[in-house]
Amino acid sequence: MDFYIVDVFAETKYAGNQLAVFSGSEVANLSEREMLQIAREMNYSETTFILSSEPRNSGYDVRIFTPTKELPFAGHPTLGTAYIIQREIIKNQVDQVILNLSVGQIPVIWKSEVLWMRQNAPTFGQKYEIETLAEVLNLEVTDIDIKFPIQTVSTGVPFIIVPLKNLVSLKKAKVNLDKYYQFIQTSKTTEILMFCPETYKDINHLSVRMFAPYLGITEDPATGSGNGCLAGYLVEYNYFNQNKIDIRVEQGYEINRPSLLLLQAEKKAAEIEVFVGGNVVMVAQGKFL
Repeated sequence: MDFYIVDVFAETKYAGNQLAVFSGSEVANLSEREMLQIAREMNYSETTFILSSEPRNSGYDVRIFTPTKELPFAGHPTLGTAYIIQREIIKNQVDQVILNLSVGQIPVIWKSEVLWMRQNAPTFGQKYEIETLAEVLNLEVTDIDIKFPIQTVSTGVPFIIVPLKNLVSLKKAKVNLDKYYQFIQTSKTTEILMFCPETYKDINHLSVRMFAPYLGITEDPATGSGNGCLAGYLVEYNYFNQNKIDIRVEQGYEINRPSLLLLQAEKKAAEIEVFVGGNVVMVAQGKFL
């Protein structure tokens, strides 16, 4: 099989979120167990498998795996896989590539060098007590911004969105694993995304961190699906005092993988339209034996 390594939501090589992409005729013959074994071998947040070089219903069938399980959708794997499909399968510059994922068809659009994906409209679920998440994240109650709720939001994969006051609070957050595993027994949501309005770079609007130990991800350097949920959350609760956003979000600085995600969202009629964008950089390619 051919494989590729790309950095997604990266402004330079060796930044952003790493992704391994597998393609070739043998991919379709892999069992789910074999795909999971390969994802564990690569040991990135996610690894993707392009099942065919021919489109079906105008889209390409793709499966996404973490080191521990398959995901119905994830952000940086969607952008990175679309980049490989255009470059290595279509071998021509096109305006759009559609991925057939478990959550449905997700289009990826090119605007200059930036790849944009439109995510499903966000749904808003359970809200949580401040004290509970403060314990899980080893924070003080005073670190959390009480003007906004702690809530599960999903555009295909659910995330618990936690608003923090400042960068000091964001930096010191650390998962208490005992409390975390107790908590997810009742929450049913395993991924936690925190954000604050202070940033490492003045040009950016928010700084983000994401923890998902249950999925084998201690900390994610750039989370496209989670930031899509965040975009919907920001619009739903008028975080910037308006019903639409067009912002820059940084992530991964605490683990030396600085990332940049571009978020656009707007409330239209009964739902919120969400787009997440970023750059993709090719790092390596080869054969998997």
